[in-house]
Amino acid sequence: MKKMWLLLWAELFVLCGVLGFLPEGAGWLRLLKQAAAALFFVPPVVLLVLARRKGDDALRRLIRNLAALSLGLTAAIMALAVGTAVGSETLGNIVHGILTVISAPMICSEHWAASLFGWACLLAAAFPQPKSEP
Repeated sequence: MKKMWLLLWAELFVLCGVLGFLPEGAGWLRLLKQAAAALFFVPPVVLLVLARRKGDDALRRLIRNLAALSLGLTAAIMALAVGTAVGSETLGNIVHGILTVISAPMICSEHWAASLFGWACLLAAAFPQPKSEP
């Protein structure tokens, strides 16, 4: 069950990456891109629920680390994009391509804040819950 959800998550990441390279669209294309970006966050939520039920700390840490890595790299690449704004168009396209791959659901959805919020929620939810006192 865990492998199936991990594979689905990876497939949705690739789908979001591919869709992120398509130009912003309207109609069915925009709907498809937004649906893929929203669905991207379903497998990690299911995986976190499974990890909590089974006490799978390794899976919980994996999701936490991926969320932190995505947020950190996204912030770094966005800062780089701002820093290279005065550079050539080619450099801008390269930085945007890197951002599209690293932050696939963010670029795919065209709603950057929603994707960053999804990653932040995953990060927060993946930390260990404090033990309650009896």
